[in-house]
Amino acid sequence: MIELLLAVALDLVMGEYPDKFHPVVWFGKMAEVVDRSYRRRNPAIDFLVGVLCTTLVSTFALLLSLTPKILPFPLNFVAEVYLLKSSFAIKSLYLHVRRTIVEDLEEQRRAVSMIVSRDVSKLDRPHLISASIESLAENIVDSVTSPIFYYLLFGLSGALVYRAINTLDAMMGYRNDRYEFFGKFCARLDDILNFVPSRITVLLFLPFNPRKVLRYYRSARFKINGDKPIACMSAILGVWLEKEGHYRFEGREPTLKDVERALRIYTVIVVVYIALAILSKIKYI
Repeated sequence: MIELLLAVALDLVMGEYPDKFHPVVWFGKMAEVVDRSYRRRNPAIDFLVGVLCTTLVSTFALLLSLTPKILPFPLNFVAEVYLLKSSFAIKSLYLHVRRTIVEDLEEQRRAVSMIVSRDVSKLDRPHLISASIESLAENIVDSVTSPIFYYLLFGLSGALVYRAINTLDAMMGYRNDRYEFFGKFCARLDDILNFVPSRITVLLFLPFNPRKVLRYYRSARFKINGDKPIACMSAILGVWLEKEGHYRFEGREPTLKDVERALRIYTVIVVVYIALAILSKIKYI
């Protein structure tokens, strides 16, 4: 309980810093070395190398999670808190989305491009706003719900291994010539790991407007996990959220004020979820 509280507090103070000593950066660099070194051959070999890459980075994450056990007190406790803090990204997600609330269209495009993978160069303002809110909603699962969920189940090892797989999915989980087979294993593994946490996140949205949230949730059939919190956020805000050619949830046109409202909803959900997580630890103790 104390470890989780301190890790959350440390994240709220430090955010992603220090980035050079951030495990997610290490996971990314390891994957990048394999990605750049391996010349694509055929689907079977590409898939196998992708499996090996995922296994390599996940094993490193597991070993990293065990390092505090060889340290003396209080260094072991400090290391555990820091590594746990590194598995989620409460503050950085908030700040990245907050930076998209700007009047200048080009500055908004630049800010939105930092948090989504789609091409934002031709998006109009409503679609830029939609992309920002979509990213916030979807990343509640990746950055908060899932890592803490796996921490509660498996301790620090669960949180860091999840973060490693999620990082690989963010880097390589794309349906294109380069990653169609190379990134398939980590993408599917990430889908499996996020299945339960994404539904838990939906439950956290329910108190805002139960009937509408459930109705929008049932209509979210475009993706295995990612569209579920997006649908819920669309329901609560009453705005349309759309990734053209992929999905659309109906409502009025979103404005910059809706990004602010989405951030307030995000804050409430995070506070409630962490409170429930701590209560579960107290009950367990």
